[in-house]
Amino acid sequence: MYTHAHADHIFGLDELRRFNYLQNERIPAFTNHPTSEKMLEVFDYAFHNGPLRPGVPNLSMHLVDGAFKITDLEILPIPLLHGKQDILGFRIGNFAYCTDVSCIPDASYALLENLDILVLDSLREKPHPTHFSLGQAIDEASKIKAAKTYFTHISHILDHERHGNNLPANCHFAYDGLALELTGV
Repeated sequence: MYTHAHADHIFGLDELRRFNYLQNERIPAFTNHPTSEKMLEVFDYAFHNGPLRPGVPNLSMHLVDGAFKITDLEILPIPLLHGKQDILGFRIGNFAYCTDVSCIPDASYALLENLDILVLDSLREKPHPTHFSLGQAIDEASKIKAAKTYFTHISHILDHERHGNNLPANCHFAYDGLALELTGV
């Protein structure tokens, strides 16, 4: 599932080759139309028909337009804005992942109700044109009212201990190696 086509979100695609080898099948890529166009341009060799090609990733593109399933897991795309760019967040059960977001459209709030866990963008203290600042992320978390919110896409400017000690009780900084247990998924 791809939120958008910026380098830090898609440039690891070549590393999927090993999974193709182990699974001996194409890996489905789920995203919106603008992201799919960019991915097909950058990784044209990875999306093709015919037999699997050794040494390259082998993926199949799936355009997201409403809820979809991966195996028996229902996934709900959440329209978001990253500056002026339309991107996606994703909701699975009572968990939502919304990174690289600077604005949540009004219609998307209904898709974020009754969450146990929200993962939300929070880049730095100062405002940024394409990411929530820490203050904006805290405000959004208070609107959404998830049981727990984890801030992600954090720059080196935010200090986990110093800034983390001032977060609301249900808000936390995500960190490398963090494992979240999802129930009801």
